[in-house]
Amino acid sequence: MPRGSEQVLTVAQMRAAEQALIDAGTSVEALMDLAGRGAAEWVWRMAGRHKVTVLCGPGNNGGDGYVIAETLRARGGQVLVIAASEPGTDAARNARSLYRGDVLGPDAAASGEVFVDCLFGSGQTRALGEEHKALVCRLAAAHRHAIAIDLPSGIDTDRGMPLNDGLPRYDLTVALGAWKLAHFLMPAAAAMGALRFVGIGVKPTPGAAQTIRRPRIAAPEADSHKYRRGLLAVVGGAMPGAAMLASTAAQHAGAGYVKLFAECADGAPFDLVVDTGELSDVLTDDRNSAVLVGPGLGRGGKARERLATALADAATVVADADALVLLGPRSLAGREAATIATPHEGELVALERGFDLPGSGSKVERAAALARASGMIVVAKGPDTIVAAPDGRLACAPRATSWLSTAGTGDVLAGVIASRAATGGDPFDAACEGIWLHAEAARRCPPGFSAIQLVAALPAALAACL
Repeated sequence: MPRGSEQVLTVAQMRAAEQALIDAGTSVEALMDLAGRGAAEWVWRMAGRHKVTVLCGPGNNGGDGYVIAETLRARGGQVLVIAASEPGTDAARNARSLYRGDVLGPDAAASGEVFVDCLFGSGQTRALGEEHKALVCRLAAAHRHAIAIDLPSGIDTDRGMPLNDGLPRYDLTVALGAWKLAHFLMPAAAAMGALRFVGIGVKPTPGAAQTIRRPRIAAPEADSHKYRRGLLAVVGGAMPGAAMLASTAAQHAGAGYVKLFAECADGAPFDLVVDTGELSDVLTDDRNSAVLVGPGLGRGGKARERLATALADAATVVADADALVLLGPRSLAGREAATIATPHEGELVALERGFDLPGSGSKVERAAALARASGMIVVAKGPDTIVAAPDGRLACAPRATSWLSTAGTGDVLAGVIASRAATGGDPFDAACEGIWLHAEAARRCPPGFSAIQLVAALPAALAACL
């Protein structure tokens, strides 16, 4: 994740944060100058002295564009400004008056190295008009690279949805002031390219979502032993391979002892303890600090019994895969310890149905609603992963490599999250740590990696946090 603010703000939160700066004595013009100059640095890194075209809209995002253009011009860059329309705010008009170059109309022809989109930034709720859409697409196609300032034009900031079909793809998006939800939500995030951040002094906002960043993980104490580092019980089922994969991943993510409860030990690694006794007996071990249930569990009557037994344990439970299809309000009745659910989209729909939720809104809204209704910490995983807690905490994961879209990586993630939960930290933090380690391990793998290769990269990812 690029360095910058850890908070992720909605449109309303960002407006309130900017207003707080203004109320404290900072002018809109000063904020615009700070944002524009900072963004210009990223444009310069890509363009240098090559030709840059800046498209300015009527609002303050357009004002940022005029500041960017003047900063590049003063530095010796080749810059051309195209105004989609006249500035419509005092700050934008001031920024245009300070730009010392020519400003051309929307019909002007332009081509070059870098196109900078300052037509509309965050806060959009309506689709671009056909003229504006055609203008953005024409200029993007006429340049080698494209940069969006704050957000690409035509994106719903809070939902991460394109408001038009056929919008351009960008090489770089420069967030201003704070990250926005759309920077992390698909499908919009897929078209934003690399993400960079420019601060303007925004203060922390209570209740804001946070980005998932590299965790600080301490090495075991000098006098540690396997139980002190955490005992993770993994409940196997009808398909033993998935549970073994999750268990192997958990062994590499911090827990001191991983024990798989399965009907047989065939095919298990030599260093994985497999207990074939009665599940109702072995899960009464009060040394368990976390339980993982779901990978390879199955969906029949026996699977339901094993899920119920796992949820009866007083430790934190991580529910994944088949367990999520079987889970419902009755399953969690009377449970006091934390439960972490890790659904992909299909499993999220099943959980929403089980908890009588409409399943509407953005992924953030859906995960938050499920967390409130169920009392679980919800890891809504996928190319955009969101973590939501019943107390309202939210976290957004940076985009990970798309090579993770292969069989078995979800089992690995469940094992890593469960391992972090077994070490005894806050369950919400454990979920975030597991997500980061999973993505970092994937980053260290070659293209086309398998789930086993992902597991092998976990120790190096863990070492990066020490």
